[in-house]
Amino acid sequence: MVKLTNGAIVDILNGGTPEKPLLQVINAKKIESANTVDRYRLLLSDGDYSYSHVMMAAQLNKMMESNEVTNFCVIEATKYMCNKLPGEKRVIILLDIKVLAKGSEVGQKIGNPTTINPTQVPTKPVSSEPAGVDKNPVILQSKQVNNTTGRAQPSLSSGLSANSSVSKSLTPNTPSRPHSIASLTPYQNRWRIRARVTMKSNIRTWNNSRGEGRLFNVNLLDDSGEIRLTGFNDQVDKFYNLLEVNKVYYFSKCTLKTANKQYSSLNCDYEMTMNPETIIEPCNEEIDLPMMTFDFVQLSELEKCKPPSNVDIIGVVKVCNDTGTVIGKQTQKEITKRDLQIVDQTGLAVNLTLWGDDAVQFDGQGFPVVAVKSARLSDFHGRSLSVSNGSQLLINPDIKEAHILRGWFENEGRYQNFNSYQSEGGQSSGHSTNWKLFSQVKSENLGQGEKADYYTARGTVLFLRKENCMYQACPTAECNKKVVDQGNGLYRCEKCNREFPNYKWRMILSANVADHTDNQWITCFQESAEALIGIKADELGSLREKDENQFDQVMSEALFKQYTFKMRAKVESYNEESRLKTVCVSATPIDWKEASIQLLEQIKQLGI
Repeated sequence: MVKLTNGAIVDILNGGTPEKPLLQVINAKKIESANTVDRYRLLLSDGDYSYSHVMMAAQLNKMMESNEVTNFCVIEATKYMCNKLPGEKRVIILLDIKVLAKGSEVGQKIGNPTTINPTQVPTKPVSSEPAGVDKNPVILQSKQVNNTTGRAQPSLSSGLSANSSVSKSLTPNTPSRPHSIASLTPYQNRWRIRARVTMKSNIRTWNNSRGEGRLFNVNLLDDSGEIRLTGFNDQVDKFYNLLEVNKVYYFSKCTLKTANKQYSSLNCDYEMTMNPETIIEPCNEEIDLPMMTFDFVQLSELEKCKPPSNVDIIGVVKVCNDTGTVIGKQTQKEITKRDLQIVDQTGLAVNLTLWGDDAVQFDGQGFPVVAVKSARLSDFHGRSLSVSNGSQLLINPDIKEAHILRGWFENEGRYQNFNSYQSEGGQSSGHSTNWKLFSQVKSENLGQGEKADYYTARGTVLFLRKENCMYQACPTAECNKKVVDQGNGLYRCEKCNREFPNYKWRMILSANVADHTDNQWITCFQESAEALIGIKADELGSLREKDENQFDQVMSEALFKQYTFKMRAKVESYNEESRLKTVCVSATPIDWKEASIQLLEQIKQLGI
């Protein structure tokens, strides 16, 4: 018969931390949740006492579902926490356990344990100092002086536990030891967690009927699970630069509420919001908390994942396109984006889209390895990925999978041809692999459908329309609206409803490009236009104002150069007339080595 650790439950409830106590599961109950993960509540016994306010951390659910933990089984509690709830109730959280004897082998309740009332826990000397107590120095003297009366006070009672002495050194209203994330509930008034930051979003703006502002999110991880924390406005200024990915902090006095699964994919019932009283402190102790973990899905396995969903992916950036802009459906504001083509050893290429600051700051030089935690998977053109607000992008991470990918790419992947996912209509999913001749664009009537068609073509610039190719725009970073010259040295933006002493140049360039089969008029916006001209818009605008001849020369030198164009084709109606509008998503100089490899592959397919 297995011997239980008698008295361990009372010891834990009084703040003790007996090492790996042996306990028996008398009964288990599943607590179902409609919106979040289910939890399990246990009735535990140490042989002397039994206690029903025991919860299993969510990561242990699989042990219940696989019937590894059953009634009467004996477990070893290798990691656990005890938290105090309002009304003096205490709950034990099992973070990690090991089953020493199956319930079928034991077959009965061991001993005759006394049931403990959660509000009347029997006292017992604490066996050891609770784990995680702040190590603030406390000087205890035999006599203490009352600052008001000057009289000596009696010494502290010898019957006080270690918990009592340590709590004197803590900030008022601060719990003596950290809670676990899994134990948090909105009914707790005082709690403090210690967690590692595993994801930090960029600062974003919001605008609704109640006003506008800024926000950011972080994901926090400890032994018991993960939780999302959001900061708004003043908290953005206060905490954004403080919090760093992979560092450990103490968090307290945040607002806790039920998690909105529309914005978070974490396996947690609740989420936290910063408020004016929130306290965040760096943890300078050596703490063994989990690091960010990945569950990578190979690119060839994405077709087995049902979109929309979140996946962890890793790949080598084979193609890095220039930044472009799109108009947000809700905000109607211009958003910067950058499309990457990532590959792995499975021989597939998938499009990965970066947004905002990630798109602007990304450097695709040297074929970097990128890993994305919780990339957003969609069925656009078969399968495509994007780095959303809840994702974490890592460039050349120091992990085993990244080193293996780098070795493969340098040895063979760099010269390999890659396939891409096919949409239901049979068209290629990757914008960079859907190759078309300009004659095919017209004969296949691209752009006639409800959605735009994307294709890639190689062509030569034949003509650039210089008239109206530039305009003076609002100088703010988030606005590109054309400004009105007030005639007094100021320029007014109607969208921002402000006047500025300066402006920036924006380009809308019409170009005619051709291959050996046909030609096509295309529209190039800022980034793609700058790629064709070869200089920045502000520099070109300055030439146009100061030296018209130099401006004409720059435009002439841009002709008859060859590029790989990524195009967006869509038929639009204007004045009851339908016409094909082709927008240049990006223009890059032709990689003749890659073009030769592609041509040889096409010849091989012809059987020549």
